[in-house]
Amino acid sequence: MEEKGEENGVAAMKACYQKFDPAAYLQYNYTPPRADFTRNDSIVPWKLACLHRAFTEADVSGGLLVDIGAGPTLYQVLSGCEVFDKVILTDFLEVNRQELRRWLHNKGGCSLDWTPYLQHVCKLEGRRPSAWTEKAARLRQVVTDILPIDVHCSQPLAPDALPSGGADCLVSCFCLESVSPDLAAFTKALGHIRKLLRPGGHLMLIGALGESYYFGGPGVRIPVVPLSEAQVCASLKESGYTLIRLEVYTLTQDMRVGVDDVTGVFFAKARKD
Repeated sequence: MEEKGEENGVAAMKACYQKFDPAAYLQYNYTPPRADFTRNDSIVPWKLACLHRAFTEADVSGGLLVDIGAGPTLYQVLSGCEVFDKVILTDFLEVNRQELRRWLHNKGGCSLDWTPYLQHVCKLEGRRPSAWTEKAARLRQVVTDILPIDVHCSQPLAPDALPSGGADCLVSCFCLESVSPDLAAFTKALGHIRKLLRPGGHLMLIGALGESYYFGGPGVRIPVVPLSEAQVCASLKESGYTLIRLEVYTLTQDMRVGVDDVTGVFFAKARKD
């Protein structure tokens, strides 16, 4: 009976996402004030700094980085694409995969200009902001695929999607808590994606704290598992990860722009046991 309820909860979440609007979502979350690169206390610069530090630490290396549930965004692999030779982007929704392909194939029509993001990460790396064109070319070169994924499946990707040894690193941002009906499903999804990772490989996880909903488009209210720091740590441990570091950002009042009820954001760096 419990399993049936879980299936129904997951099915309801998937139904919510059929109305997801990538352009609106990007406008809500990836423009100022949340993406104000002149401010150190803006959410997006904080996330980019966490990712930059994690991807440039000596223990993170290998050939393959996989982004779990990329949505319509690219910021989460801008540092990682310099460390790994191959990047695979994944998402459940075809509309998001189309958005990513438009940028990747450089044909125009993208819903967001990623240039300020590329410039900012270049600055974090000690390069001139004008080097953003080189970073964009690097990202387009190393992204080899954009694949469908379902984190609620025991095998989230097609069987032949990854090398038999698994990925060297996973990055996942605002995905698992946003597609899970409850904490148990969130924890189970963490375990599912762990199967994609080689032993000793790393997970970079960013997510919302205290969030019960967000808008995925005009009038498209999507429920979220409201996580605490303790729950994030417990779920990682239960799913077979060793937590290396947890960092937390608390939203200032002007970052609460009415598109969700998030109170904070966490960044976790963990390793597969």
